[in-house]
Amino acid sequence: MNAFPVLQPTPDEFARRDAVMAEVLRHIREGITIRLPAFDPSLSQSDPDFALLRIGAEPNDFAGTIGEFWYQFEGEEDLLHLMVTEADGQPLSAEQGQAVCSFVLPTVPPALMWFRPGERSQHFYFGHDILV
Repeated sequence: MNAFPVLQPTPDEFARRDAVMAEVLRHIREGITIRLPAFDPSLSQSDPDFALLRIGAEPNDFAGTIGEFWYQFEGEEDLLHLMVTEADGQPLSAEQGQAVCSFVLPTVPPALMWFRPGERSQHFYFGHDILV
């Protein structure tokens, strides 16, 4: 799993990514905080060894999938947070998370992001202003 995976997005995955990013940009321009959806315990998956991996699994405007990977945005006052997991909650490598991030944010230089790797989730943080 150390090789940087090559993702082959479908037309639907490109369309979903574009819709998610359009909504992210709209919220940034209008000064609206991007929030996770209301918590639904039947959808967010817990694990005996890890905290909730799929907070935000509820259908919402800021999430999508590519292949077996799921991504979700949430906002703070000064940062955006992109989280990446395997759709089925299995471990994923830092390289897999980075490949998904590169698909979701193809124009954002990796040097402008703070990357917090994990075993079952990968997290990316960056300033709102680099998207507008």
